[in-house]
Amino acid sequence: MRVPRVATAHTSHQTDFMTETETIAYDVVVLGAGPVGENVADRTRAAGLSTAIVESERVGGECSYWACMPSKALLRPVVARAEARRVPGLGQAVRGPLDAAAVLARRDEYASHWHDDGQVVWVESIGADLYRGHGRLTGERSVTVTAADGKVTALTARHAVAVCTGTRARLPELPGLADVRPWTSREATSAQEVPGRLLVVGGGVVAAEMATVFQALGSRVTVLVRGAGLLPRMEPFAGELVAEALTEAGADIRTGTSVTSVSRDNGTVVAVTGTGDRLEADEILFATGRAPRTDDIGLETVGLQPGSWLTVDDTLRVDGTDWLYACGDVNHRALLTHQGKYQARIAGDVIGARAAGRALPQPGAWGTYAATADHHAVPQVVFTDPEAAAVGLSLAEAERAGHRVRAVDVHLSSVAGAQLYGDGYRGRARMVVDLDEGILRGVTFVGPGVGELLHSATVAVAGRVPVDRLWHAVPSFPTISEVWLRLLEAYRG
Repeated sequence: MRVPRVATAHTSHQTDFMTETETIAYDVVVLGAGPVGENVADRTRAAGLSTAIVESERVGGECSYWACMPSKALLRPVVARAEARRVPGLGQAVRGPLDAAAVLARRDEYASHWHDDGQVVWVESIGADLYRGHGRLTGERSVTVTAADGKVTALTARHAVAVCTGTRARLPELPGLADVRPWTSREATSAQEVPGRLLVVGGGVVAAEMATVFQALGSRVTVLVRGAGLLPRMEPFAGELVAEALTEAGADIRTGTSVTSVSRDNGTVVAVTGTGDRLEADEILFATGRAPRTDDIGLETVGLQPGSWLTVDDTLRVDGTDWLYACGDVNHRALLTHQGKYQARIAGDVIGARAAGRALPQPGAWGTYAATADHHAVPQVVFTDPEAAAVGLSLAEAERAGHRVRAVDVHLSSVAGAQLYGDGYRGRARMVVDLDEGILRGVTFVGPGVGELLHSATVAVAGRVPVDRLWHAVPSFPTISEVWLRLLEAYRG
């Protein structure tokens, strides 16, 4: 039976003839209509499979409204101003403060003012059916959807259910935290005012990017990092250069610092550190990690642990099942939107192939039917000033994995294309070379404008391009990409 598709952002899936107990069968049911769930549905529909997609919040997910899009909209004017200030003849023209209200308004546009009408139209265009409400597994290949008005719809999947519910911010267990009303990444990226003083707890990507934004918009920012420095998953020099720039901008970066308690008194947040320091601020942002949104989706009905990460094979099928798939953050392989979409495309194609009875190639020869890049070639850009971009393994990770490697480092200020960005360009590049196989295990760039360099590095790492062949990929002069030539020259010695 064909059911009507949702046409607007504010209506639930309804039919006049359907009772609350009716069960509707589809080939595929997708839990979560963020970018990952959308891509699974797109590929299963392309395979000719009827597909239902279930969403409890907004179609488009975390990335569209509280992560990738709004955060980058906030960061772009910050970085553009910083780059302009370095250019002789232009720097004096951009010495004034940013127009915070205009920056926030532009962010609102990029977040579609938190309405998902356009995304709903896209779901309709691919022929998938959207169900608004909370989806829960109720057994093998079975899902119930409870809408906001309490109406319950039962769905069954002939071939597959795909869990694409993503993650939520993880908050630490601290005395007084609930009463403080702390910011998470959601509150930071959707803030309607710039706090005079902001405490940022954490040292990862969210902490570094939001510290960059609010310091530039006029907040007095203090960053409390429990570890040794910012961006601990990247090469050490990445975090060092970002911290150096934040400090020069006026932020206070405190490493080796933990928060033991928080409180809010007459609107002022008070945080006490492990060393007994008492810090005051108008808002406090906890950027202390992510947790899977699997705690209330019925995993217990299929023998899995609620609230757990879902372990999958390279076809994104959950271990121990032949019908349940998990794509994106929930499988904990690579918590990045682009990697989740990559997995989703593979999972959708695999589901289509299996539904058609096509045998998949054996492991190791799966090609487009296997997720392998999220093991060894994961790219990421941190959109701070300077940008930090990396793909593959860091030097330390490669050594821990048992590879015999050599790190090759180059200062980006030696590249003519970088010098054109303005006076005082600071940046660094590293490639990690596998000495036995003659390929790159990882590449890291830090500096203004380096994010657009990353895909070339990703191709080299994912494609296992021999270093000897990279000599024949000639970079244009004068561009920052000439750093590749400098790296190869340094490697040859």
